[in-house]
Amino acid sequence: MKKYNLRHLVFALIAAAGMVACDSDLLETIPNDRLSENAFWKTENDAKLAVNALYNDLDGTNILSWDALTDIAHTNQNFEVQAYIELGAYDATSSKVYTEWTNAYKGIRAASYFLENVDKVTSTNAGLINQLKGEAKVLRAYQYIKLAGFFGDVPLVTTPISIEEGRALKRTPVAEIWDFIDKELNEAAALLPVSYTAADKGRATQGAALGLAARANLLAGRYQKAAEAADKVIKLNVYGLNESYEKLFSYAAENNKEVLFDKQFIKDTYQHSVFQILAPYSQRNGGSTFVPTKNLIDAYETLDGKLITDAASGYDPKKPYVNRDNRLKYSVFLDGDILPSGIAFKPQPNSGTADAIGSTYIASTTGYNTKKYINTEDYANPANSGINIILLRYAEVLLTYAEAKIELNQIDASVLAAINTVRNGRNDVKQPSVTSTAQAELREIVRRERTVELALEGQRLFDIRRWKIADKVMPGPIYGITYVNAAGALVTVQVVAANKVFDVNRHYLWPIPQKERDLNGLLTQNTGW
Repeated sequence: MKKYNLRHLVFALIAAAGMVACDSDLLETIPNDRLSENAFWKTENDAKLAVNALYNDLDGTNILSWDALTDIAHTNQNFEVQAYIELGAYDATSSKVYTEWTNAYKGIRAASYFLENVDKVTSTNAGLINQLKGEAKVLRAYQYIKLAGFFGDVPLVTTPISIEEGRALKRTPVAEIWDFIDKELNEAAALLPVSYTAADKGRATQGAALGLAARANLLAGRYQKAAEAADKVIKLNVYGLNESYEKLFSYAAENNKEVLFDKQFIKDTYQHSVFQILAPYSQRNGGSTFVPTKNLIDAYETLDGKLITDAASGYDPKKPYVNRDNRLKYSVFLDGDILPSGIAFKPQPNSGTADAIGSTYIASTTGYNTKKYINTEDYANPANSGINIILLRYAEVLLTYAEAKIELNQIDASVLAAINTVRNGRNDVKQPSVTSTAQAELREIVRRERTVELALEGQRLFDIRRWKIADKVMPGPIYGITYVNAAGALVTVQVVAANKVFDVNRHYLWPIPQKERDLNGLLTQNTGW
């Protein structure tokens, strides 16, 4: 299934049932404006088409917005709905909160509908039907991982329900949600193959199921289960790091050995607008919608493995990007970088360029822009990108394994190997190996590795919540580049009229959307909302 060629089939059409008319003759008529349930669920191909459509509900570019709700990135325009979340000025009526809720339950309903109906298909190929069930289970569990991370207790729904049944739902304790996710993903892993032929690239695999189980259990603080699931992925011996971090988010690297799970796209057919969303303003009016902050840039070590706050690091604030972990320049557009159009990126307020801070309200207010997913191939038509959006990769699995073992205080050579593979297992990333076996030190190292390795990929919000550090790292002004002004002095940019807020008494979970509570009075609200 190369890039989901069959995703034009909208699942809603599959789910739509033909209306039964009073005229008995019409009972024999097959509707020609939609797919009838009575005409569907007949063949193996019907089942394949149906599961293909479930992938439409996976996250795409929206994951890029999540880091902007943390300390390492910023929603660039203060009138964007999610900017109010960053500033703490939101409540249960937030459309961002509501959209994430409804999109997740849309995917859950679709997967549950599939699982309830697929056994109607006449097939002698039990292996294929089981594989398709496994895919649906992975896709449903993926949605529940998000819901549990965002909201905590949420309704656990595993079958299609009526409107009236929906109005009687109650929130399920989050511990039970995590139980369900783990069970669902382990059942899926037993049904799925390790890999597919080229025509079916992009389908959920055994590795995707186990990798998501590792993620879910880490989020839940179930470290033994997280370590075991991650270890199973490692022992499949089919995944590894892409040789180049720089090229990891390029068209040339699609479907590489590091990708466990992604949402696949194709130009002109099933496209998105990541270039338009993230690119600097000079690049055909790129939106700079979510931009990195100084907090992220400062997290990258020097090439000899020291923090820039270390007096022995040799860090020079006048040359802040020299002698730094290469992942920095591969993740963020920095001063002097050559942009897809061929011009140099010059964000300083006194640069006189389209990317200068303050030149327009769209230009990055921090002076940094995200480089991941920005490809020259998309420059000509920024709203027509076909680059796949990676949802889970092997580097995360390695760091999950290491973190879980550290928290269990089961520190051995395998823990250091996992961390050091991420730090120096690529041709273009060669940070010094970690040798310490002290739990507290390793905890800080693995957390920093997650920050820089997975930067701007949508994991930071869940991390700082589960580590219970969000109320410490989030609040305060937003800072950007440091540059030399006309007087020759070093100046650090502070974003105007923006102050991040994180209330420890309520912001560790989002509120249950008010629209949902208006429809169902049995849905309780999270503390503080």
